[in-house]
Amino acid sequence: MNEILTGRRLAVLRRNTDPRLEWLCAQIARNRFLPVPPPDRVFIGDGDFRAIGAEFLRHFVRVGGLKPKHRVLEIGCGIGRMAVPLTQYLDSSYDGVDIVEDGIRWCAETITPAYPEFRFRTLDVANALYNPGGAEDAAQTRLPFPDGGHDFVILTSVITHLRTAETVRYAAEIARVLKPGGRCFLSLFLVDARARDGIAKKTARPAFLDAAGPEFIADEANPNAAVAYSESFLLGTFAEQGLRPARPVLRGHWSGQRNAENFQDLLVLEKEAAR
Repeated sequence: MNEILTGRRLAVLRRNTDPRLEWLCAQIARNRFLPVPPPDRVFIGDGDFRAIGAEFLRHFVRVGGLKPKHRVLEIGCGIGRMAVPLTQYLDSSYDGVDIVEDGIRWCAETITPAYPEFRFRTLDVANALYNPGGAEDAAQTRLPFPDGGHDFVILTSVITHLRTAETVRYAAEIARVLKPGGRCFLSLFLVDARARDGIAKKTARPAFLDAAGPEFIADEANPNAAVAYSESFLLGTFAEQGLRPARPVLRGHWSGQRNAENFQDLLVLEKEAAR
């Protein structure tokens, strides 16, 4: 039944696709004038830089409800794979933060001069995988932005590298910087009954260790390399901050889900309106 429902939701999304968005994404994917970082500076993700960015722009709009007027914050912006296509869509501002200084440097030197409304800054937050010498504890961090200053927050494969205390902290910070009615788009690994079955049978990829949860890791020696969360725990953590699903989760094929458009699960949360 879940496969049927998921297939129907995807079919509806495809029928409702805006041809203007499809044209834009196609142009972005093959536009050789849009900047691409040198291969030796890309520190996360593989595949075609422009094509993947264009595909996620499609997700942000179709699944997340992103509008050109939205003020966007991307947490874990890396080396600009999402920022570059957003330069062709947004009419408003964009803030990108990351803990890898070289990625921020490339974005600031390459994107900002052409698009001054796109701003980037480094967060010196510790992470065993990407910034082991960071001065700030991720479980205590405060994002350098005012309350309610953004309409749309993006985290693509960020929660997948955070431990539980860090995830709880980021949930609170995301809720703080979002305006009422604002949305947060995440790609991540959510463990529901089917995913738990895949983990137990060792058919899930990454091959997460079978555990009671709510946190699942793939490598005990490198726990930040890949982290999944019990869906009930993750949604409950965000709900405590006033962030609840704006639409059903779109399942990724990491856990064996058929008819999936993406490797990871896609989750869109919306902040409750002020009472």
